[in-house]
Amino acid sequence: MKKTFFILLLILNLVSCVSTKSTLQNVDNNAEKPKIVNNAFVITEKATDLRYGYNKDYPINLGFDNEYTSAKNIELFFNGLAGENNEKIMYQKVDDCCPFPTVRSTMGAGMLMVYEVFTEGNRDKKRLYFNIFDKGKIACPTGFYIKK
Repeated sequence: MKKTFFILLLILNLVSCVSTKSTLQNVDNNAEKPKIVNNAFVITEKATDLRYGYNKDYPINLGFDNEYTSAKNIELFFNGLAGENNEKIMYQKVDDCCPFPTVRSTMGAGMLMVYEVFTEGNRDKKRLYFNIFDKGKIACPTGFYIKK
């Protein structure tokens, strides 16, 4: 009896870790892919929400093509940004986190990509969350500037 109860409890615990409802708040699958000029997305506006990109529920949604072009879309996004004095943006992927359901993945679920970002001459790192499966309006996150 104790063994059966333990097995049921273990199964319930494993199943409860997978959510069937997305917590992402800024997905817009009708959003259009930004224009590309000089190997960079043309970003036309600053984010009005301070959580944009910095909060796992408000990631930067770059799912315009498919999951296999994610590295290119992330490169295009960062190439469209600059530091306060037009410094180059440096970035490095540090983690995957935060599973969520999506119909745009071959597995039916996606993970957010987490990048550490800083500018030349300033090693203060910021963490940005990216969703490579779903679309959303692209904006310049707070603390960065649109490349001139």
